[in-house]
Amino acid sequence: MTHDHDLVLRPTARQVDAALNPPPGRNGGDLVVETLAGLGATTVFGLPGQHALGMFDALRRSDLGYVGLRVENNAGFAADAHGRITGQATPLLLSTGPGALTALAALQEAAAASAPVLAISSQVPSAGIGGGRHGYLHELRDQKASFRDVVKSVHTVRTASQIPSAIADAWQSALTAPHGPVWVEIPQDVLLAETALPVVTALDATPHDLVPRPELTAVAAHLLRHAERPAIIAGGGVVRSDASGKLLALAEKLDAPVVTTFGGKGAFPWEHPLSMQSWLEDRHTTDFLEDADVLLVVGSGLGELSSNYHTFAPRGRVVQIEADLGKLESNHPGLGIHADARMALAALLETVEERRDPSAAERVSALLAKVRERIADQELTLEQEVLAAVREALPDDSPSFWDMTILAYWAWSAFDARRPNTMHSAQGAGGLGYGFPAALGAAAADRTRPVLAVSGDGGAMYSIAELASAKQYELPVTWLIVDDGGYGILREYMTDAFGEATATELSRPDFVALAESFGVPAVRTTAESLREDLAKALAQPGPSVVVLPAVLRMFAPTHL
Repeated sequence: MTHDHDLVLRPTARQVDAALNPPPGRNGGDLVVETLAGLGATTVFGLPGQHALGMFDALRRSDLGYVGLRVENNAGFAADAHGRITGQATPLLLSTGPGALTALAALQEAAAASAPVLAISSQVPSAGIGGGRHGYLHELRDQKASFRDVVKSVHTVRTASQIPSAIADAWQSALTAPHGPVWVEIPQDVLLAETALPVVTALDATPHDLVPRPELTAVAAHLLRHAERPAIIAGGGVVRSDASGKLLALAEKLDAPVVTTFGGKGAFPWEHPLSMQSWLEDRHTTDFLEDADVLLVVGSGLGELSSNYHTFAPRGRVVQIEADLGKLESNHPGLGIHADARMALAALLETVEERRDPSAAERVSALLAKVRERIADQELTLEQEVLAAVREALPDDSPSFWDMTILAYWAWSAFDARRPNTMHSAQGAGGLGYGFPAALGAAAADRTRPVLAVSGDGGAMYSIAELASAKQYELPVTWLIVDDGGYGILREYMTDAFGEATATELSRPDFVALAESFGVPAVRTTAESLREDLAKALAQPGPSVVVLPAVLRMFAPTHL
């Protein structure tokens, strides 16, 4: 009897000849890029360094596209966005020590947002590995230890023959739900040494399926079918697993209202009668969700931002679908289903019986009216007009990437993403400087549509160097910089807490003149002309900058 796993594909005569006679002049770096190409990578991001030159030299002998940024952390943000947009693992090539460590914050964001980044770093020569402190340039006692608590998995290479399998294992890990960043490190001498190993061809690194247990699906379907007031919280896992269509079908089958988390923007149609939109930082929404007798949470750990700063206390039964085992029931007890969101929603669709509730849409409409009334009472017309201008100027299918800035915090709650997987921010880890380099990564994935980046003046200063990258590669990114002369949200926090702000006011450049010095067209706008200026910038090829001098305010919190 022959089993499938006993079958071995026999190589053709041509494959045998190619394997026995590999082209000369190849090194360990060639094995890296050949493996990436064989896995399906098309574009790599990074920044060269002395120990990593073997990888970068090999790029010129490959068909891989390369986008080089000026700071390793920004290269990490670009790879993060490329991975989010394509759904594929995106390679990030780094050098040893300072180069690698500079990317840590970007990898933390990728981990928090489940973005599949395949970070490949060089290491000191093999003789210096193991903590012997030989004094090699960039030497760390244990480089991978700095990344182990940040990334999803760590893969170490010590010989050339280990390179293809290590990278394939890392690729599989990055793309197995939940997606996430992974780390591979290869010594300098292994990358530089000539190799007679055969050219790497296609590899199988198919991610593992994370399917729900059927008995749990059956219980969840029973609870939802017999609920009187079911509701759904849709998180980033719905977007990452491309499950928006199944979410819509399930919500309509159950007549269940849906709210999306800030990481799940676009997972459910904004204007749908069952859409509570994204007003999670609002007590009216919190009360609505607490009143649900069965609450289905899909692809969210109900962390700080998704739970109105942990003031949310559900009174009904919670059913949580989550691919990250560590987040399952981590904040609220319930029926925990460890599964990929798409597979779990598909199973529920097949299992659950239809229920009708004519009052559901009416209750959602009443909720949104309360939210609008609360915001209207705060006299925040400027903020709403600016956000509306951005929405009107941005094409529906264009991705947007938002830094940690007041306009982004408004957008989390009030911006209609209109399409799944088009609105992204750094709310996973909350680091500054994400917006512009991430937008560059998205533009490199698809040059046919413009991409928007949004930053404050403080966050923008983290990424100014990448104006050179944007111009060098002529990436179609429009960068909106809201210039309020400081760290605006921290100014508000400190004033509210201490009566005055300290260390929040910033000297900053003339952003228009600075952009133009890079050869990037720029314009200074006003709230009244923002829509027109932004639309014009988005319509032109290549990078552009729009600067809006404005002091925006946040709406009042409801969690205090």
